[in-house]
Amino acid sequence: MTNDVVATEFVTELGRLSFQEYFVRHHHDVVVSQIEIAGASSAQPTPEVLNALLEASRLIIAPSNPLISIDPILQIPGVREILLERRADVVAVSPLIGGAALKGPADRLLDELGHAVSTLGVVDFYEGLVGTWVIDDADASLGDQIRERGVRVEVTTTIMAESDNAQRLAKVVLS
Repeated sequence: MTNDVVATEFVTELGRLSFQEYFVRHHHDVVVSQIEIAGASSAQPTPEVLNALLEASRLIIAPSNPLISIDPILQIPGVREILLERRADVVAVSPLIGGAALKGPADRLLDELGHAVSTLGVVDFYEGLVGTWVIDDADASLGDQIRERGVRVEVTTTIMAESDNAQRLAKVVLS
């Protein structure tokens, strides 16, 4: 995303922790009150990143942790603005299924930081950036509420443990 120094830091009950301390030393098992992306506001996206974001026919937000995997990228000046402009071309796959992350602390971090712990909460976190949401069959009942936010919704199996499911998900994302 950038060649500048950017670091994800966690403000926790134990004090400020680096990404590595939070994940490795503490096994992401401490309460977080804030996540800061140090250096992001003064960082510059690389020309290659800008070109990719501007020239791609589709921009896909993977089902990664929105707070610590995707938001650091969005905090680099210019990136969020491009997604806002290209919203119709942005497809996101929800990282939560039935209100839970398949692995990692996304669900717990969303809760600790005051976001709804559901696919709907993730949709609200990305407000204005995504034109099409791909959600799991388990969350199909949220489809109308997501559509009310002015986005398209596609429902399919999003767990890619089996190749048939992975292929089906890829077709939905790319259609």
